[in-house]
Amino acid sequence: MESVMVGNTKVFFVERQPQKNKGLMKMTHIGMLAEPETLRWLSTIEFAQAGQQLEKQCREEAEYAITQGEVLLANTAWKSKQAWIDTISKMQKEKKKKRVHLLALGDVGSTVVTALKLLGGNDIETIGIYDVNENVCKRWESELNQVGFAWQYDALPEVEIISEKKLFDCDVFVFCASKGIPPIGAEQQDVRMVQYQANKEIISNFAKKARNAKFEGLFAVVSDPVDPLCKAAFLVSNTDENGIFDCKGLRPEQIQGYGLGVMNARAAYYAKKDSRYRDFLTEGRAFGPHGQDLVIANSILHYDDARSKELTTLATQANLRVRDVGFKPYVAPAISSAVIPILQTIQGEWHYSSNFIDGVYMGCRNRTQTALELEALVLPKALFARIQKAFDGLEAIE
Repeated sequence: MESVMVGNTKVFFVERQPQKNKGLMKMTHIGMLAEPETLRWLSTIEFAQAGQQLEKQCREEAEYAITQGEVLLANTAWKSKQAWIDTISKMQKEKKKKRVHLLALGDVGSTVVTALKLLGGNDIETIGIYDVNENVCKRWESELNQVGFAWQYDALPEVEIISEKKLFDCDVFVFCASKGIPPIGAEQQDVRMVQYQANKEIISNFAKKARNAKFEGLFAVVSDPVDPLCKAAFLVSNTDENGIFDCKGLRPEQIQGYGLGVMNARAAYYAKKDSRYRDFLTEGRAFGPHGQDLVIANSILHYDDARSKELTTLATQANLRVRDVGFKPYVAPAISSAVIPILQTIQGEWHYSSNFIDGVYMGCRNRTQTALELEALVLPKALFARIQKAFDGLEAIE
């Protein structure tokens, strides 16, 4: 199995089915070199078993490389070896501050851009905004550029109006477009899935634009339902006019869905209120989609299936409690799911977002430094079964 050094980074090359495997990711265990990616990659127990399949020389080389520093796995089904070397070299030299462009300034989008302005001073160079309503853009450009610290007038990123043609002239594209959040009174349905078909149409249009622009940055999906919309964007951007998958669009790891952060934050909200769930605050995890089939684990170290399911129910119904008092619940999702994790993504910090695993986008703890790294844990069997059920549910969505 061929490998090269790119700077101080060891890169192993594999060729795997592009519809099911990422282009580039961080290798944290030799099991990732042994077999194509599956949900098993989230479990260190499964990793250990897979790694034993490698030939001794290859296994020892990979194990040694992991102990010495960063190791990446590059899929030549997406790019040639030389193209990957060039791409990784460029990534290693990228500037710290990013240009962020945001599409659509409704309730969610306007909250996202406001919080990015306030929190993004260290990480964002400029924030470009685009909406079909030109006056909405003028309003937010004016208002947000009048927000600042006295005598520190460059401490916060400038907001600028951009044209639709310039949407992908950036490092991070944030998709907040939606055909509307279901009104108060629609609580008997999963309000996120009600939006799917309409929003799928919109994101497909912009995924094609990203393809045409040869966009190499992060395509961040905020609109509901984030997980299936990520998959729709991935497939459409890589399909030509004849319906053939051609690997000429967004690579799977370029797309991330930002919806799981608020579910984790809601679980923490209830854990602070009830001591029975207190272990979640130090040992808990969240997996799966933003909505139905969410998986909250009270603790990785001392997993309790019953308590975890109780806390999951509280988290999934938290949005309904806001609707009960007559309001649409978009502030916490915009900030906890989108703004904070997007900034953490730029910073290379651990966060929650939806990522590509075996052809499906599903949320888990991860970080992106030179390349995407999914957290792998010793997962109890009962917990892994719940994660598998969530995965299967997402896989079934067309």
